[in-house]
Amino acid sequence: MLAATPHVRDDYPTSAERMEASLAELRRSVDEAGIDLVLRPGGELALGHLGKLEPDELRRFGLGGSERWLLFEFPYAGWPLGLSPLALRLRDEGFGLVIAHPERNEEVQARPERLHDFVDAGMLVQLTAASVDGRLGRRPRETSLLMLELELAHLLASDAHAPSVRAIGLSNAVESIGDPELGRWLTEDVPAALIASEPVPERPVSASPGRSRRAKRR
Repeated sequence: MLAATPHVRDDYPTSAERMEASLAELRRSVDEAGIDLVLRPGGELALGHLGKLEPDELRRFGLGGSERWLLFEFPYAGWPLGLSPLALRLRDEGFGLVIAHPERNEEVQARPERLHDFVDAGMLVQLTAASVDGRLGRRPRETSLLMLELELAHLLASDAHAPSVRAIGLSNAVESIGDPELGRWLTEDVPAALIASEPVPERPVSASPGRSRRAKRR
């Protein structure tokens, strides 16, 4: 299963109609090629678009077809000052937020514990596989592992824009975490719950407490 999450922001002004039409075209191509792959809708929405799109269109951008969860693109620089009040408004409209790749933000890298406020408010955090396994560099990897240790991450995603940009690498990322149960929770259990609009399952207790800290130091 693969969720299509095109950018929805000023430089990529993707509409729900365009996303759905492109997804339908891709599904036809996959079927004609005989590829056994389930493709689901979605979008990766910038802060401004989260705030200005009507609820009906936001729902069409639900992550993996979820009727509730929206994928928010965390900025690579600066802090999203308007995120908390917007999340409260969206919650009143029946939506929850999944924060994409905050480990790549310099302010998060300096103080990942700042994400506690967002998580305590009910938001979920998604790490990029290439951050976890080191393909995006030392700081994203160290930050990812520390976020896992602080229980500030809930999903692991490929964020693979295209084969020429970034390989999927989920298996390698799970292996680099060093905890198969946690890896399964990040890549299978939580995503399945979000798509089914079910409560997020309880995070497994690590079999090796502090292991991610030791991995970070290697």
